[in-house]
Amino acid sequence: MDPALVHRRRWLILVVLAASVFLVVVDNTIVNVALPRLSRDLGASTTQLQWIVDAYSLVFAGLLLAGGAIGDRLGRKGALQIGLVIFAAMSTLGAFAADSGQLIAARAAMGVGAALVFPATLAILTNVFTDPVERAKAIGVWSAVSGAAVAFGPITGGFLLEHFWWGSVLLVNLPIVVVALIAGAILIPTSRDPEVGRFDLPGIALSIAGISLLVFTVIEGPHWGWTTLRTLGGFAVSIALIGAFIGVELRRSHPMLDVRVFRNARFSAAAGSVAVAFFTLFGFIFLATQYFQFVRGYSTLSAGVHTLPFAIFAGITAPFAARLAMRFGPRRVISVGLLSMAIGLTIASTFTSTTSYFGVVMWSMALMATGLSLVTSPATEAIMSSLPREKAGAGAAVNDVTRELGGTLGVAVVGSVFASTYAPRIGSFLGQFPVPADAVAAARESVAAALVVATRAPQEVQASIGAAASSAFMDGMSIGCLVAAGVALMGAVAAFMFLPDRNSIYDEPASAVAGDRHT
Repeated sequence: MDPALVHRRRWLILVVLAASVFLVVVDNTIVNVALPRLSRDLGASTTQLQWIVDAYSLVFAGLLLAGGAIGDRLGRKGALQIGLVIFAAMSTLGAFAADSGQLIAARAAMGVGAALVFPATLAILTNVFTDPVERAKAIGVWSAVSGAAVAFGPITGGFLLEHFWWGSVLLVNLPIVVVALIAGAILIPTSRDPEVGRFDLPGIALSIAGISLLVFTVIEGPHWGWTTLRTLGGFAVSIALIGAFIGVELRRSHPMLDVRVFRNARFSAAAGSVAVAFFTLFGFIFLATQYFQFVRGYSTLSAGVHTLPFAIFAGITAPFAARLAMRFGPRRVISVGLLSMAIGLTIASTFTSTTSYFGVVMWSMALMATGLSLVTSPATEAIMSSLPREKAGAGAAVNDVTRELGGTLGVAVVGSVFASTYAPRIGSFLGQFPVPADAVAAARESVAAALVVATRAPQEVQASIGAAASSAFMDGMSIGCLVAAGVALMGAVAAFMFLPDRNSIYDEPASAVAGDRHT
């Protein structure tokens, strides 16, 4: 495609890329609101409900590096469009699944499509927007859309579930895919790495095995126990596989990912900042969605709508964040962003069942959303500009893997901390009454089950059991938010210590920063 034509169409191309990344990110959260309906309609167990959500994240994260490398080698436009087709086809199959096993399989296959789409969008953006200032603006828009999609998932899912059956939360993907495919075929230029060697099969296999096992262990760690042999073994084997991947990549003349780039503080510190930001974000959302529904009593749709300020503030801040980093330096902007998230989470730790929504609750979300944007846009720009444009797919995949790993770890760790406080407190309270042991065990698992136990108890104790469940939940949420705030604060300190100032990032050509693998 004529470069002048691409330049004229660059903002239209960004719209197509933003729609594509919105689809991929929103499916991380849109299914969550359908879990009660799936439990009833498909008879899904608690474990099956978890895997309906986690199968997508597991496959998505495990294949991201491979997806980025395939786009670099075979063409990013082709990877994007094939990924969208897979995503749409598997969404359709999942929507008409007859049982939870079929739905889990479809969600896992959707992760394959997502792993091709997500890195391709950012790699194409980097190749289309060659001017550093415009690229910063475009990455700001890309980050705003991907951040807002996290909040729009519950809203969209809640609206659809109030009007249609549960499969609608998957079928809603189809019209967006059709528009993105047609517009992408017309507007998006093809690009690839012109200096590809032999296909890096060992690197692909080791990256898939290492990252998938790491994510799987993080997901199952809270259930197995963090100190059990199974969990520790899972972490040990995954680290060994990732170490083998690094060894293989160091020896290849044309590696899937030039791991030497991690010696660059700009690259590795930016990737770490993204991981910390999404650790805290997903940890908070895991608790906040339950807080709105079970403690404040909002409907599914209302709970989603009450998270809307998060999307609004993220959307407002993200387009300007990368430009702020160019003016003041990413070290300052990213550190302030993580500090803002830490403050917002600390405020969230003070929530009660009667806390003013339009006061404390909304402004805590505003601080977190603003902080997220101040991290993701500059950090993504730092990661992508650390590599030559020919390796944009691999750089995008690293950015995306850190997001997924951080988010998955955030849910696992914050959820585990929450459970360690909530479960013994509600269990101790219910022990005062003649409640069956299986009912107590169920109540310890979730506040939703505790509220069901309350409705089935004698009328004179229903209110006290419900109040105890809410109180135990708020105690667990408070500790969970403080842990997430601590992680964000440590991330802010690390970013300020290890991220370079703007002159070393924005004034140096990407090819020079990336390093020469042949030296």
